[in-house]
Amino acid sequence: MARSGKKWYILLMIIGEYHSKIGDKKRVSLPKKFRDELGEEIILTRGYEDSLILVNKGMWEQIAKDVIDGSFINKNIRDTSRFLIGSATQISIDKLGRFLIPEALFNHANLNKDIVFIGLVNWIEVWDKEKWQERVEYLKTHGDEIAQEINKMGEK
Repeated sequence: MARSGKKWYILLMIIGEYHSKIGDKKRVSLPKKFRDELGEEIILTRGYEDSLILVNKGMWEQIAKDVIDGSFINKNIRDTSRFLIGSATQISIDKLGRFLIPEALFNHANLNKDIVFIGLVNWIEVWDKEKWQERVEYLKTHGDEIAQEINKMGEK
């Protein structure tokens, strides 16, 4: 477990980049390594920068708690709740490790045939392959600026 402020988080080891294809009926296979890490109760929701987010039930409960603990008077908390929680769905994984991506989430991420799963320790992002390649180029180009901004945040 890692401690962040007054909150405890269970750190998973969801790492790596895996490429896949979307099949019939918007069905996709979750990489076995990620299935093993996430377990059977998995939530899929909107992500930022036109991605989707996959988390296990424990992480989802922490996200929900953080939102619930915030004040609904705060516009940013309401908007975050609408964006992340309002679109969330529990997915069912079949025997082959496949799940269906709901239409609204499929459209949000502008998914085509080729997708990429990105493991980010506690969650997984799902990207359209072309969008992910664009994002990687952005990160390569702006890496120094991003690192400086992160450094400034740590100094506060």
